[in-house]
Amino acid sequence: MQRAPDGTPARRRLLRAAARLFYSEGIQSVGVDRLVAEAEVTKATFYRHFPSKDDLVRAYIQERDQEARATADTLIEQVSDPSNVIAALATQVSYQVCTPDFRGCAFIGAAVEYPDPGHPVRLAVAEHRRWFRTLLTRLLSETGHPQPEAAAQTLVLLRDGAMMGGYLDDPAATTAALRTAIDHLLLADR
Repeated sequence: MQRAPDGTPARRRLLRAAARLFYSEGIQSVGVDRLVAEAEVTKATFYRHFPSKDDLVRAYIQERDQEARATADTLIEQVSDPSNVIAALATQVSYQVCTPDFRGCAFIGAAVEYPDPGHPVRLAVAEHRRWFRTLLTRLLSETGHPQPEAAAQTLVLLRDGAMMGGYLDDPAATTAALRTAIDHLLLADR
């Protein structure tokens, strides 16, 4: 079967349905029949765009990754000081965790549902995390931080914790703790 072009309306509807359902209900709990119904496409159309559900899941994760990269690029363009870019990224996390439909990090959720580190979905998650760590390392280097790689790893951990804490605990308290921890990290060894 020949694969359909990436930019078709049917493909976009499938990705929108997947994003909504996977995020709100979990990836494994949503079947192809439900995706097909929600996207208002046929099964043949589904399989023309995505040879398997896992291909759709990977595309969903890659789309979330592209959204995160675009947000970071916009922040970098708008904010000249790298410390302020890091603060703005933390603010983005704070906004996310305080939304009423927040259910945790889509990347962490996908990784939990795909435990095999060699699975294409997990590889897409790993690529996103690698990009994010690299971005933070670069920004921290630009601030003159004495240990940018270690600090970037800590920032990723703080983000992960804020995403889970924002879902499981009080989002306002979680974001306040995130802000305090980032401030301490940025001022470390100065």
